Amino acid sequence: MKTMKIGILCASLSLLLAAVLSAQGKAVTLSFGTHQSGLPVSGIVQQLGADFEKETGIKIDFQIVPDAQWRDLLKAKIQAGEAPDIFCSDADPLSLYDRVRPDTSCIDLSSQEFVKRMAPSVLPAISYKGKVYGITFPGEKIWVYFYNKDIFAKLGIKAPTNYAQLKDICAKIAKTGVVPMYEALQNGWHQVLPLFESGPYYQTFYPGLYDKLNANTVNIKDIKQLKTIVSQLKEFADLGYYGKDFMSNSVEGDYKAIADGKAAMVLEGIGWGTQAETDYPALKGKLGIFVMPWGDNQIIGINPASNAYFGNAKSKNQKEILQFFAFLAKHENLQKRSDGDPQALSMCWPEIASKYPKEYSDYLSKLKRGTVMQAAVKYVDSQWMDVGKDLEAMYAGASTVDQVMQTISQRRDEQAKLQKDSSWK
Repeated sequence: MKTMKIGILCASLSLLLAAVLSAQGKAVTLSFGTHQSGLPVSGIVQQLGADFEKETGIKIDFQIVPDAQWRDLLKAKIQAGEAPDIFCSDADPLSLYDRVRPDTSCIDLSSQEFVKRMAPSVLPAISYKGKVYGITFPGEKIWVYFYNKDIFAKLGIKAPTNYAQLKDICAKIAKTGVVPMYEALQNGWHQVLPLFESGPYYQTFYPGLYDKLNANTVNIKDIKQLKTIVSQLKEFADLGYYGKDFMSNSVEGDYKAIADGKAAMVLEGIGWGTQAETDYPALKGKLGIFVMPWGDNQIIGINPASNAYFGNAKSKNQKEILQFFAFLAKHENLQKRSDGDPQALSMCWPEIASKYPKEYSDYLSKLKRGTVMQAAVKYVDSQWMDVGKDLEAMYAGASTVDQVMQTISQRRDEQAKLQKDSSWK
């Protein structure tokens, strides 16, 4: 009888404790939907989520979707009223409304303390009609080619500064059996980078290009340098410089390909090299960088925007969502995120010091800089994944360079009309 009474008492206490925790909001689970590229590969955000659960009892359930599927899936979930409590989305001032409908679907964060600590340059990417709806962490995005210094030294070649040099060194590398350039079409977005990251270069030939594209006084298909780059990408595929498996490669596989010496170059974010050296210590000091030389470009494309986290305005757990955002924005957690993400060489939080390797900063400081096309020209970023499919079809021989250019232009027209853009009347 005593044993039974003790058992009943323990069970009652357990139920009472559960009720108290529930009343305090500590038994809540927040769903966090994101694409693969929305979280650092180091897993530091998941670790912060675990820390948050230990501190508050609120669990973060990360639901990670392949990059190629996320944009369409998120839009469908938002429209159906089934979005996660927190969702990650690529953010820029031109496409934010179309992607997440912030005024009706996202929690207004404008009054939150952490908003004023983010760099002012990123606020337009997460704002709509003067209100801030997102919280973001990465610093400016820069894409460069990383190359294996040992392979280059062995062949007596140097980093290229124009397309002819790039083509020449790839021919020499290919003869050794090494894949000259690691490319990955499985993710759907990577192959598009050369087209629109080179926007600052196009502007040197067409003054005021971005404004003219937005005013619809210039057609994107008439940018000769853009067409040249599409043609060069096709030529590289035909020459086999991406290797035999590039149509099925994933971006995540580039670390091992470079570390194993199976590929000589890869186009990646500026912080990739630090992550690669962390995962493969033998690479330390053996990775050089150069700006993508497609079309003879030598200007760095800068993207001030990045992915951001948004709270679902229809969630029953808005208080807990704000609590998690505030937790992520604590100075000690910002520093922990920076320290725990080798790829994050800078953050859009001025209180956190950048950590660029001197070799990279010295190289980049000598080059001109400009804003990438997708962050400044309407109806470009919103069709990014579709352009990836266009290029894939071109590589497979099912489409031509001219058709790719025409389709990009046509989509801009269609999207502008859907948005009732007055410049397209």
